[in-house]
Amino acid sequence: MIPKLHYISQGESPEKHLDNIKKACAHGAELVQLRLKNLDEATLLKTAEKARAITMQYKTRLIINDHYKIAKAVQADGVHLGKTDSSPTEARKQLYSWQIIGGTANTLQDCKALLEKNVDYIGLGPFRYTRTKHNLSPILGLNGYASLLESLKTTVPIIAIGGITIEDVTALLQSGVYGIAASQELTIDFNKIQLFNKLLQTTTSPEQV
Repeated sequence: MIPKLHYISQGESPEKHLDNIKKACAHGAELVQLRLKNLDEATLLKTAEKARAITMQYKTRLIINDHYKIAKAVQADGVHLGKTDSSPTEARKQLYSWQIIGGTANTLQDCKALLEKNVDYIGLGPFRYTRTKHNLSPILGLNGYASLLESLKTTVPIIAIGGITIEDVTALLQSGVYGIAASQELTIDFNKIQLFNKLLQTTTSPEQV
């Protein structure tokens, strides 16, 4: 089963990403995603190896953003592919059978395309405006999630992402999403991981009744 809370790493350097990943693990994160942009492959691989060592120590799942070959090399738990990254179908051919694949979606059409490619989960957003991502797609809001999930009627976990705070969790779950991905909200205060986990475990979405 895929954890309901995903921590997306932040930091101004690879070392800071690793430091934040360690803090997230120490505070109870069950899944972290290493999200590094605009770095050479050697640096990405070295950082991913260190992230794998950290997450193994804490028995936390590790997802690598974008780079499925690096995810395979370090034996991460899976990869998350953006809309302009490799196809989930191609990644599936290369990865170990136990590694999971997630994909980014912004629209109903994106979701359907990912479902056809048999992804293990979908990161759907953005919920609201966020400065952690450039070229942001139109925001969905609660009504957007409810409408999309009603149309999809899928059992594949839908993870809400994009500027989500602790105050949003209950309403988002009631809209039908499976879980939450958070970055800045947790990086500012990793103590919130326990509260996120508590809300995610005690609030039941319609699909889980």
